[in-house]
Order: sequence, then C-alpha cells, then structure tokens
Amino acid sequence: MMIRSISIYGLFGEYDYNVNLSDGNITFIHSQNGFGKSTLMKLIYNVLDGDLAEVEATPFDRLDLGFDDSTNLIVENGNEGLLVQMQRNEVEEELSSEDLKKILDVTYISPERMTIKEGEYLVSSLDVYMRELTEKMKYAFEHCELIIPPIEGRKKYSDDELEFWSKDLKAKLDFIKQAGFEPDMPPGYRFPPTRFEIMEYRKDYYDLAYSINEYVNKYYDLAESIIVYMDIVNNIYVNKGIYVNENGILTARMDNGTALPISKLSSGEKEILVIFYRLLFQTKPGSLAIIDEPEISLHITWQQQLGKTLIDLARLRNLHIIIATHSPQIIHDNWDLAIELKVEDDR
Repeated sequence: MMIRSISIYGLFGEYDYNVNLSDGNITFIHSQNGFGKSTLMKLIYNVLDGDLAEVEATPFDRLDLGFDDSTNLIVENGNEGLLVQMQRNEVEEELSSEDLKKILDVTYISPERMTIKEGEYLVSSLDVYMRELTEKMKYAFEHCELIIPPIEGRKKYSDDELEFWSKDLKAKLDFIKQAGFEPDMPPGYRFPPTRFEIMEYRKDYYDLAYSINEYVNKYYDLAESIIVYMDIVNNIYVNKGIYVNENGILTARMDNGTALPISKLSSGEKEILVIFYRLLFQTKPGSLAIIDEPEISLHITWQQQLGKTLIDLARLRNLHIIIATHSPQIIHDNWDLAIELKVEDDR
C-alpha cells in the first residue's frame, strides 16, 4: 500500500493544499518559503510513525492521505483532540498509535540530518552511521565460516541443476567479494565444480552448495547495499571516493592514493554520505522515504545529479520517495514528476 494523494486543511490556520503524487516512484514538491512544505512533510511522517503527540502539536485542522488501495487515512485535529480514522468502502475505523505504525514503513530525512540525538546529546549522525556500518562489515569480515544446514527440507537436484545452481552461487559470491568479505572455502574443492567433479563427489558438493547458499542468504543484501553505496557516492564525488580497505572497513581516498579520514570530507560530501546511508541501510525496499531539502550544501551540478540518482535508486529498491525542495536543479528536467505546493483558488 502506498500514498497516492495528500490533502491538508487549515495548516497554520491559513493554508489548504491538495496534492496528487506522480505515477512514478518519486514526487518532487516545491513551493516558496513559509508555505508549510517542511511542516507538512514532518506531519506525514509523524502520522505514519504513530507519534500522536507531535501530530497534535502541529497547527492544522485535517489531513487526508489517500492510498492506492482506495483507502483513506483521515486525521482531524480539533478542540477535543485528535481523531484518527481509516476509511474503507465508506466505513470508518478509528486507529491507535500502534495501528498507524503498521500501515506503511516510512523514513524521514530532515534538513537537520547531520546531527542525531544519542542519549541526552546531539552528535554527528555521520559518525553514528559509519560506526554502525563498520560494525556490520566487521562482523561479516570476521564471521566467514560455512555452516552445513540440516538435510531436512532440502530440494533434490539433478546433476545439471546442481551445476547450474553452483554457477549462480559463484556469481553471487564474486559480487559479495566486492563488498570486502567472502566465505572460508574448504581446501581441495573447486567451486563451481565441473560435471565430472559433481559425478565423483556429489554429496560433498551438494553439502557445499547448500552451505554457500546459507552464506549468500545471510550477507547478499548487506553486500549489495555497500556496493550500491560506493557506486553512487563515487559517481558523485570528484577526485576522491570511498572504498573497502584490507580490513573490511569503508574509508575515503583521494584518486592519487592519499588516505582521507571521512571526518575531513566537505559538508556537501558528508550530506551525500548521510542521505544515501539512510536510504540504503535504514529504508526497507517497498517503503516510503520523505527527504526534506536534499540540496543543502551541494553545488548546482551535484544537485542535478542527485535528482537523477534518487530516481534511479527509487526504481532499484522499489522505494516511493517524496522530495521537498527549493531547488529547480534537483528537479532538473523531471518537471513531469514535480508539484508546486500552492493555495487553492477558492481560498
């Protein structure tokens, strides 16, 4: 289920807006300053996150979210408090905070994304995210043993099928290796095996294929996210990039080979790292991501590139992204996906 329309009434006691999202995976919303664009984005997130205290503290009368299954989420903020209902086939059902959280997974990337609250303090979000990623990569780097899964429930493969499956698993292992980790292969076994080796040592290769399949299932998604992360960032950065070093840790490096601490990157380079970390490592495929002002600290050429990259990533991960922006460069030549937030004519 995904949002297809947004209507808000009485925002700040002043504005009514009706927005139909684009038919694609991404919608750009733009407006003048002070028209409530950021407030609306945060409000949508707070509703879907079930944060009713923040919703009630926002000055608005009513918010309607229309979904692609013809249901409507209605939030009324009156003198007697909030009324939250889901309307299905003209039947309305009142929802709790927990009910709201189950509707749709949502990620909100705010303009203040470079800091995050850790305990009672504000700290660098990039430091936190790089520490999280380092821990994940270190775990995969160190836990590389192959484990033979139970025999129960295994599919029976013919020699042809086992040979084809083994080649597919080898391609996936080669892909995972680009992220800096790989399994400890047993000595004396070539993988993928030849047809003769399958015939001669069928049980051994049958067990090995299942062990490798377990490893692939465990680490493939992480490896894909790391590889896509590096590809995106390195396609944007100039004269430098991010790489996995010999210890399985993500690091920055100039094109001339000079190592560069990530803390020494420019503000715009850090913005890129944070935005795409949130999208690749903290946003589930098929969910909604709301990004407010992604253009912060970015040069015009990077802004143009960022919009296209976000469109490509939305398709790759089946994400639905709403981008609130002041920058025509972010939208660039995708005005068919853009909507201006403007007051209705009858106001």
